Amino acid sequence: MSPVLEMNGIVKRFPGVLANDHVDLRVEKGEVHALLGENGAGKSTLMNVLYGMYEADEGDIRFKDQEVHVKGPGDAIALGIGMVHQHFMLVPALTVVENVILGMKDNGRVLDLKAAAEKITALAERYTMKIEPFTLVGQMSVGQQQRLEILKALYRGAELLILDEPTAVLTPQEVKGLFNMIGAFTSEGRTVIFISHKLKEVMAISDRVTVLRSGKVAHTLHTSDTDPKELARLMVGREIDLSCEKFSCADNREVLRMERVCAENEKGMAILKELNLTIREGEILGVAGVDGNGQDELAEVLTGLRRVTSGTITMNEKDITNASCRHILNQGVSHIPADRQLRGMIGDMNVVENLLLMRYHDRPFAKPFHLDWKRIEHRAETLVKEFQVKTPGIKVPMATLSGGNQQKVVLGREIERNPKLLVAMHPVRGLDIGATEYIHKRIIEQRDRGCAILLISTELEEILELSDRIVVMYEGEIMGSVDCSCVTIEQLGLMMAGHRWEEVAGEKSEG
Repeated sequence: MSPVLEMNGIVKRFPGVLANDHVDLRVEKGEVHALLGENGAGKSTLMNVLYGMYEADEGDIRFKDQEVHVKGPGDAIALGIGMVHQHFMLVPALTVVENVILGMKDNGRVLDLKAAAEKITALAERYTMKIEPFTLVGQMSVGQQQRLEILKALYRGAELLILDEPTAVLTPQEVKGLFNMIGAFTSEGRTVIFISHKLKEVMAISDRVTVLRSGKVAHTLHTSDTDPKELARLMVGREIDLSCEKFSCADNREVLRMERVCAENEKGMAILKELNLTIREGEILGVAGVDGNGQDELAEVLTGLRRVTSGTITMNEKDITNASCRHILNQGVSHIPADRQLRGMIGDMNVVENLLLMRYHDRPFAKPFHLDWKRIEHRAETLVKEFQVKTPGIKVPMATLSGGNQQKVVLGREIERNPKLLVAMHPVRGLDIGATEYIHKRIIEQRDRGCAILLISTELEEILELSDRIVVMYEGEIMGSVDCSCVTIEQLGLMMAGHRWEEVAGEKSEG
């Protein structure tokens, strides 16, 4: 194989940060080249330089044996470089075909949607994807929308496809379909750069791996010559252990009970349908499912952010149905929200103030007519040290911290309250493997001291590793409750697609 892409000596600086430090990347034609690294290692910056989102301060790029100057995404697309971002760039109110041809210069004065639809259908069949060209994007599943993003790039003639965290919100069956598409794409001599934090998937799909650490290339190696443990060590510079011991909690006291709970979304449509679940002391109940199937609303009704329309919620045998947020928090509930920047922190406030958000009215921090800032700052210093928050100081704005350190602040604030019930939503979403290891261990510590934990995640490996018991949600309903030792990832994937546990377990026994 010959190199289709060479990035030589790439340097990219931001104020106070050297994001890429003389990075060399060589990608061969027809391969799947994985790009790994911790948060802030520089992998997204490097790909944004390649795609024209940023301009390098130093270095050069050669594509198909020609030196190229990519000044914007339009230049990249014209060269045959496509990128599918982790957050989709689609217009929900438009159809598939309208999204695909949107912004293309060769559309002409009159749009020939029929011809474009035929080309899209042919491309989809060629790469083993099923997409109806006149379907509204807003009516498509997350997996279908991702396939559409890939089709957009293929329609524009991409020969090198950059996929940024492509499996983050897919079921195992959808991941398998994506990998089949990648195989068909590379079999034609085209190339994929695969950015992911899921080491098992990197091992399954890639030919070679480049690991970035602190803005530099730590190593490039053939996937067949390595394993997940070595890749994790190269990423963080030390050994990583994501395993955890599990203890039986079957006889423990019940902390939370939900009975026939229903709730509606903002449009008045049913979003939670007759939900029944329980959690015991010292138990982690994992909630799996594709984003948008009621998991957010489940967390909201438990934390007082959304009213239920029927059913009851009891905690330690006390009715908290439709109670206020303050009342629920006072019952011993802590909440790690799905979006730390939207609901977990205030970016313009400093670390001290964010750590105070849940305790500003409590003694000894609150005096009759003022706050005891000396005591508050001492507590903040202690929490920052205990939870290993990397920050220049406790007075810096939260927005200046990395995602992992922001999450540690939120985690520390919620855990410090010694909750009886911890609602943890996507606690490691977007975090690197080092931060993931740390946060998982702190959650396990809470379980071991007797805290009941509701863990909501789309990461099935995380759910299986941490949970004692698992429920799967689909369109606001629970498809089944299973012991984590009795279920496979494939079975969970079927349940995430709408199959009930009795049906899935029956298929297994019949096979």
